[in-house]
Amino acid sequence: MAQSIIEKRNPQEAAQAEAPAMGRAYSPLVDILERKDEILVLADMPGVEGGDVDIRFENGELSIHGKVNDRPSEGTRRLVQEYGTGYYYRTFEISEAIDAERISAEYKDGVLSLLLPKVEAVKPRKIAVKTN
Repeated sequence: MAQSIIEKRNPQEAAQAEAPAMGRAYSPLVDILERKDEILVLADMPGVEGGDVDIRFENGELSIHGKVNDRPSEGTRRLVQEYGTGYYYRTFEISEAIDAERISAEYKDGVLSLLLPKVEAVKPRKIAVKTN
């Protein structure tokens, strides 16, 4: 079996390791899609403000952090609160098939989109066949 370009880590273990310092931990659910030239990671992180998203790539590990702040409730009385505060944390092992210098991210409407471009050597290409 070929090595995967991106490996999910156990989200509960990673979140528990960080929990004492950060408060309540959530593991964002992700979709990982492979395209011809890149890997697309979509992470659901509702309640996070764009400035509270932190993404790091170090030693082959991609980590996603996002802080969920309490919603302002001045002048209101909460009847039910199912939405919690805390933080999101998730890590992935990334193979050398990804061009780490070109990783990019966008956060919009509670969804983090990470583009992980493949290095040229692993991109599929068509081989021309010469005929006589």
